Amino acid sequence: MFDTSRQLPRRRFRTLFLSDLHLGARGCRADDILEFLKTVEADTIYLVGDILDIWHPGKVHWGAKQDAIWEDLTRRHTEGARVVYLPGNHDAALRPGGGGRLDRFECADSLTHIAADGARYLVLHGDQCDARIFRFHLMTRIGSRADAALRAVDAWLRHLRPSMERGVFELLISGVNQLMMVGNGFEQRLAALAKAGNHDGVVCGHFHKAALRESEGITYANCGDWVDSRTALVETFDGSLQLIEWQAAPEAVPTSGPMAEGITQ
Repeated sequence: MFDTSRQLPRRRFRTLFLSDLHLGARGCRADDILEFLKTVEADTIYLVGDILDIWHPGKVHWGAKQDAIWEDLTRRHTEGARVVYLPGNHDAALRPGGGGRLDRFECADSLTHIAADGARYLVLHGDQCDARIFRFHLMTRIGSRADAALRAVDAWLRHLRPSMERGVFELLISGVNQLMMVGNGFEQRLAALAKAGNHDGVVCGHFHKAALRESEGITYANCGDWVDSRTALVETFDGSLQLIEWQAAPEAVPTSGPMAEGITQ
């Protein structure tokens, strides 16, 4: 994993995979997404789910920065880049019945990406392989409320102690995500699904935990998210996959205003 910087020239990749932007939720890091997009170009862009947060029960947070992100992606499509939207559980309403387009983008529930070296990757958000209990709508709503409470506590504590380098919420949700992944066999089910389709690997999002490793005999690549980890996956022109971790400028600690609303996987 390597870091990017605002001073670096724009880098070009064969493919860019982005997931879990959660545009419309308070937790979305719109500033960082915009800055990151300034540093990269790609022939193909896969939006790997939860790009729009259109089911969250709280207030929708949308402004000029969110507009700018969508306009940037649309511009890339207009200028010749292939942009494919693969909805997740937070934007499941956009899932096509049998193929379709979203604002001129291709739209699919899952697809096969063939890399420059011939490797075949199954690309999907990943919620399709959640344990059965986590697929129920009620469970995701409960999870979202719990997420909101943790974020509120975290924001409050950071307001009291501005010197805190990492929020309590980030530590808690990281641990919870790891427990859920171990307990529900998420990664194993994704690997089995990829193997069943004769794929060499799987690219997903959903768990807000970036990863690039061999798992169950295939390549497991998770894009991460743009709420906490701020990561993306790229394919170079020789077919290799790399994770990019965006290093944002230090955040100013809020002195007033409502606490953050939650986002769950």
